[in-house]
Amino acid sequence: MSHENARVIQVPSKYKKTVITTSYWKPGEGYLQKISDSIKYKIEDGDVVTISEKAISTALGNLIDEEHIKASRLPRVLARYWMRYVWGYILGPLCHLRKNTIRRCRTYPVKEGSIHKQVALQHAGLLKALMHSSEGGIDGSNLPYAYISLPLKNAHQTAQKIRDHIKSTLGKDVMVMIVDTDKTYSLRGFHFTPRPKPIKGIHSFGGILAYAFGRFFRMKQRATPIAIAGSQMRTEEALEIAKIANRSRGVGAGRTIWDMAERFNAPLTGVSWEMLDKVEHKPIVIARLSTPTKGKI
Repeated sequence: MSHENARVIQVPSKYKKTVITTSYWKPGEGYLQKISDSIKYKIEDGDVVTISEKAISTALGNLIDEEHIKASRLPRVLARYWMRYVWGYILGPLCHLRKNTIRRCRTYPVKEGSIHKQVALQHAGLLKALMHSSEGGIDGSNLPYAYISLPLKNAHQTAQKIRDHIKSTLGKDVMVMIVDTDKTYSLRGFHFTPRPKPIKGIHSFGGILAYAFGRFFRMKQRATPIAIAGSQMRTEEALEIAKIANRSRGVGAGRTIWDMAERFNAPLTGVSWEMLDKVEHKPIVIARLSTPTKGKI
């Protein structure tokens, strides 16, 4: 039986979505071919093919093995005190984090956490390293052992490369959107995110300040489109498609490394490639404008 299959669902919006299930994308795999193989009977001209940034980063080997990192004094302070006390007792409640997330902040692992904060400081800077998770787009969920993924350096070029491959191999003229689970917050027509390098129309600044502001005031939050290739799209429309795609994908092996460990009954850095292979992965969601119902606007 093929690893790839799809299901079409009508969503309560002007878009119809097709969720593509594939095998897990490991480092070094030909992700371009995997994309075209899995969507070749599902796409039409004008579709928006959304793809998880995490899946692409993993396939490209855009990873760091934190097992080989040594933490200096500042990241150890962040892990032991900032995470456990400031996030656990002050910022966590103020930002309306889930009770389970607050509990995990209060018991944040000092050894592994110090190493992770060291990487965050080096690759994202202090304001993003002060966040409780996904510091500057750095993420360890749905990855094995002590691996974490980094944000794509050239997301727009990658999106264009995927679109060109789809057009040359399948003959379809589509848009390609790369989406990250990190949230964009919206205040009327102003959109901002702590995540670096989103699409034009979304402002990236502030790190923890932007995150805390958006969470404290319970602003509208949606997944972040970080690259679009194929045509121009309004920011609001791109955010809606990113939201639909993100909700459709689910969380894979787990929303966080704690969820993954609990799912497989393994230590935090004990999840293996083989375990991840057993999980259903949905890195691609196709969005298509729904045909208007006759007689309705």
